[in-house]
Amino acid sequence: MNLLSILFMKILVFGHSVIDKINYGKGEISKPGGIFYTIAALASIADSSDDIYVCTTIDKVNEKLFSPAFKRIKPNYISYSTNIPTVQLNIYDNKERDEKYENVSGNLQFNISDLNRFDGIMINMITGFDITLAQLKEMRKNYNGIIYFDVHTFSRGLDSEMKRNFRWIKDFKEWAKCVDIIQCNELEVKTLSSKTAEEEIARELISYGVKQIIVTRGNKGSKVYFSKNIFLTSEEIPALDVKPVNKVGCGDVFGAVYFYNYIRNENLIEALTLANIAAGTSTAYSDINDYLNLKADVFARYNKA
Repeated sequence: MNLLSILFMKILVFGHSVIDKINYGKGEISKPGGIFYTIAALASIADSSDDIYVCTTIDKVNEKLFSPAFKRIKPNYISYSTNIPTVQLNIYDNKERDEKYENVSGNLQFNISDLNRFDGIMINMITGFDITLAQLKEMRKNYNGIIYFDVHTFSRGLDSEMKRNFRWIKDFKEWAKCVDIIQCNELEVKTLSSKTAEEEIARELISYGVKQIIVTRGNKGSKVYFSKNIFLTSEEIPALDVKPVNKVGCGDVFGAVYFYNYIRNENLIEALTLANIAAGTSTAYSDINDYLNLKADVFARYNKA
């Protein structure tokens, strides 16, 4: 990356916008979801000279919900649909959340020329149908930079009742060959291979050309696997000590902050540390507008450490 890119970055993000109907056991609330959290985090953490673009769809009914984040980025690749997906989320303290969908969308449609003008491309598989393998292969063929791939709901199938349950992803090898950095949580990583040991899964993915595999661990922090002098190695950062009031969008915030900082300076430890702080900080946010303060909150904690 040249000096001009460091001073002025262009980032392209792909992912569906959804409406989250969240049940914490104390009633249901509706919030903007999906790629909203990635964009909210990027818009906050980025410098004013950077350009953030997102390829997504929204609908007129819910457009205002997304405006706190979307009004701060370039709208060139935002399109409209009749209905965006709705996700029923049941959140638990001691186990993985349940997900049930309405209005599942097909893959995003895009025709973006000269992908190499972007310093990085981030794909967040919000619904699991955000981009097809054919689209990803074409993107890889035409793009020389870093492609970041958040497995997210791609790790979950879709049953006849529109519920999303974890499943093994068939032919994930073909997807892995097209990306540089993979993000997943402790359950999602198990869907990427027939192997069961996390370290062995990471070693397999690296053999396909993946440069980094990031595994987020909730209140246990995060770990990144990578190859160093042909040997598999890893770095691990503990979680921020914070009392959570929110458990939605934290992985998206983590990914956005890691990706932005890594492509800016290629300092893995610093990027991982900042991402961990950002994810932990976001668990203390109870209002969508709190994300406007993310950068200040993250660096206040980072500089204090």
